[in-house]
Amino acid sequence: MDFELTDEQRLLKDSIERLMGDRYGFDARRRFMGEPAGWSRELWRRYAELGLLGLPFAERDGGIGGGPVETMIVMEAFGRALALEPFFATVVLAGGLVRRGASEATRAALVPKIAAGDLLLAFAHHERQSRYDLADVATTARRDGSGYVLDGTKSLVIHGDCAGKLVVSARLAGERRDRAGIGLFLVDADAAGVSRRGYPTVDGLRAAEIALAGVGVAAAAAIGEPGNAFPLIAQAVDGAIAALAA
Repeated sequence: MDFELTDEQRLLKDSIERLMGDRYGFDARRRFMGEPAGWSRELWRRYAELGLLGLPFAERDGGIGGGPVETMIVMEAFGRALALEPFFATVVLAGGLVRRGASEATRAALVPKIAAGDLLLAFAHHERQSRYDLADVATTARRDGSGYVLDGTKSLVIHGDCAGKLVVSARLAGERRDRAGIGLFLVDADAAGVSRRGYPTVDGLRAAEIALAGVGVAAAAAIGEPGNAFPLIAQAVDGAIAALAA
C-alpha cells in the first residue's frame, strides 16, 4: 500500500501550511476571536480562493472532487494552528450530510455557494439528554400537507450561531432512542420559529443552543429518505471523527 502523497496533495499541504504559518500566529488568533463572528471572514474568503471549501464535494456539484486524504491534510494544518473558522462544521460535518444524502437539485443549489464561501452550514443534532447516543432524538417532525413541521431543541450546535442553513435531525416515528424513524431536514437559520443563542466554547470556537417551534419545511428540504436517516448520520459522523483525529 502506497502512503506517499501525490504531487497535487503535496502542493495542497504546502499551500495550506504556508498560509496558516503566515496568518495564524497566537496574536492573530486572539484578534480573530474578537471579531463579530469569532473568526476571520477575510481568511474564510482566502480558503474559498484556494478551493478548500469545495474540496470534498464532487466536481459535478460545483466542488473540487477531493477525497478523505485531502480533507485530512487541511484538518491537520487547521489543527496545528487551532483555526477558528467553521471549516469542520460547514464542509466536513454538515457538508458531509449534504454530499452523501442530499438530492442532486439540492447539491447543485448549495455546493457552489459553500465552495465560494457564501453559505455556512451547521448540523443541529445533539440534544441535552442524548449524550453519546446518535439515535437519541426527541425533536419531532410531523407531516403537514406536503411538508413537515419541526419542534424541539438542539444543543452544542458547532458554529450554529453563524450558519445560514441548519441540517436538523428530527423524529418522525418510533421511540426516542430508536435508530429507525429519524429524518434530516435543511432549515433556513432565520426561518420563522427558529431561535438561536450563540456562545464561545472552551477551545475558542463557537456553538449555539437552537430551539425550533413549529418550523415549517417543504418536502424537498429532506436530506435522504425521511425516517431512514440514521445510517447517513452515522456515516457522516464517522468521517467527521476521522477528520478531527487528523
